[in-house]
Amino acid sequence: MSAELTPVDWAKRPILEKYADFTGRASRPEYWWYVLAVVIAFVVARILESIFGVAHLFYSYGPLSALLWIATIVPSLAVGARRLHDTDRSGWWLLLALLPILGGLILLVFMIISGTRGPNRFGPDPIEAPATV
Repeated sequence: MSAELTPVDWAKRPILEKYADFTGRASRPEYWWYVLAVVIAFVVARILESIFGVAHLFYSYGPLSALLWIATIVPSLAVGARRLHDTDRSGWWLLLALLPILGGLILLVFMIISGTRGPNRFGPDPIEAPATV
């Protein structure tokens, strides 16, 4: 297999390889391809729930989206913490999401900016380190 990772490889990495790994660093491609895959999965789940008429059985969630949320909460927090580590910030910055609007905007900026080049206190640079799938 090529050393170059495909978008699918980046998207599945937080679930298949680093499900509950809060250590190390996650590059922008790993984070954003994972986020895109989860958003697409939620859209598909919501469409299927609407088709079958079970869209709001659990408050605002249907059974498929509720199961998907349960399955992805840990890897989502883990990849978010690792993404913050790449910008040399603690994973505790994820608590900003609890602040309405402003917290989410600050986190969005942190997730968009490039990570620190070279090693930092959280580990080696994920772009320079050889990636394995």
